[in-house]
Amino acid sequence: MSAADRDQAALPAGLRERVMAASLTARAAGQPVPAVPEISGDEAFARAADAFDGLLGELSGEGWKTQALRGLDVQGLVGHLTGVEEDTQRALGGDPEVADAGHVESTQGAAIRQAGRSPALTRDEWRRAADRTLELARAAGRDPAAGGSARLAMHGITLPLDDLLVVRAFELWVHDNDIRRAVGLPPSVPDPPVLHLMSDLAARMLPYAAARLGLRPVDVHLVLTGPGGGTWDVAIGRGAGGRAADPGPEGVAIVADAVGFCLLAGNRVTPAELGPHITGDESRAVSVLAATPALALD
Repeated sequence: MSAADRDQAALPAGLRERVMAASLTARAAGQPVPAVPEISGDEAFARAADAFDGLLGELSGEGWKTQALRGLDVQGLVGHLTGVEEDTQRALGGDPEVADAGHVESTQGAAIRQAGRSPALTRDEWRRAADRTLELARAAGRDPAAGGSARLAMHGITLPLDDLLVVRAFELWVHDNDIRRAVGLPPSVPDPPVLHLMSDLAARMLPYAAARLGLRPVDVHLVLTGPGGGTWDVAIGRGAGGRAADPGPEGVAIVADAVGFCLLAGNRVTPAELGPHITGDESRAVSVLAATPALALD
């Protein structure tokens, strides 16, 4: 037996469970450890757009024609994202018709029109659309009348401008990895400030996801580990967006990796693949995790 084997054998029984349980109370809700710089939603979107543009610059001509998602090749998927930016700009302009438009249906035309185009033209069209979204969003954020807190309705959701821009960063990262997976490139991870905004939004949106599946009320103490993570106390089934006190007898606690949780919210991994550590009623915690992908738009 090696020294490492002897050390492992000597570890007290239940040590892992005690360490994981201790992590539930080791930091205040909402505070990532280690601390990461705070950035705005428009900065998160700008960083995600730059990262996505960098990926597109790495693709070969064959890569652009690789099947990526929903029957779309990479070029069509980039066209879908151009359509999303166009709809975002409509929302910023107050167009009521985009409020309840289908995320996929409303953007399908932009995806289809990429057929026969050069990849360079598709990339340039998307980049221009993303830059225009950022320009309009920053102008809206400077508007004294709105104070940067205007609520925008788009694709069946209504969010403050800052949160909507985080949603846009979220989608760019999810499709970035869809493309990477399709062409055989390693996955990407957002930088910690962007990841924390994404984690925070996904955690705060859990009540809405749970409401879609009709989950029974439960207080959730969520700990997302790694740079860009944090802790959240969320009340499920007690009014969308409600916040809970420390979990009582009816509460559950979930510890998971921040990147993995964001992939779950993007409907790219399952709760089992996430591998969470759960304290409390496991079936109720799993039901919350199973509801989380309802946040995805695709």
